[in-house]
Amino acid sequence: MTFFDTLDILGTAAFAISGALSAMNRKLDLFGIFIIAFVTSIGGGTVRDILIGNTPVSWMQNTLNIYLIGGITILSIIFRNKLDYLKKSLFLFDTIGLGIFTIIGVETGINAGLAPIVSIALGAMTGCFGGVIRDILCNEIPVIFRKEIYATASIAGGICFMILYSLDVNQNIIYTSTTLFIITIRLLVVWYKVSLPLFTVTNNTDK
Repeated sequence: MTFFDTLDILGTAAFAISGALSAMNRKLDLFGIFIIAFVTSIGGGTVRDILIGNTPVSWMQNTLNIYLIGGITILSIIFRNKLDYLKKSLFLFDTIGLGIFTIIGVETGINAGLAPIVSIALGAMTGCFGGVIRDILCNEIPVIFRKEIYATASIAGGICFMILYSLDVNQNIIYTSTTLFIITIRLLVVWYKVSLPLFTVTNNTDK
C-alpha cells in the first residue's frame, strides 16, 4: 500500500465520520446515517470522476471503500457519545477530509494531463462537493456558500500542491505539506474568526 492509498483511506474515514455525525445531529434514522456518511465520503470523488470521464467511478472499482465507510459509520454510531463529547469533532473530521481529498483531486488532474488551474479546481471539487451534498440532504446551506473559509482553503492548498510539484519536491512531502497547510488554514481562520465578506442587496421602496 502506498502513502497515497493510506491518505485516501484516511480521507474516506474522516468524511464518513463527518457525515455520520452530521446525520445524527439531524436525528436521522439508521438508514439516513449510512446514506449521509456514504455521500459525504464519495460525493466529491464521484463528481470529479464523471467530469474527467473516469467511469465507472473510483468507488465502484474499489469496493473496499464501501466496506470502509460502512464499518466507520457503525463505529461512529457506537461511539457517538464520545465523539460528541469532543464538541468540535464534526469540524475536525470535516477539515481532515477536506485536506486529504483536495490533494487526491489535484493529483488526479495532474495524472490526467490537465492544466494546473483545472487540476486545482478538481481538487476543490473533490474536497468540497461531498460536504455540499451532505449539507443539502441535511437541509442546511452548504458550508462553502457561507462566509466560513472552506473552499478557499482547498483552493489555496491546491495552489500549494502545484507549486511544490513544479519544484520537483518529493511526492510524500507534497502530500503531507499540502494536507497540513489546508488543515492549518481552516484551524486558524476559525480560531481567529476570519471570514469572507458578505454582500446583500438593499431593496429600496417608495415612501
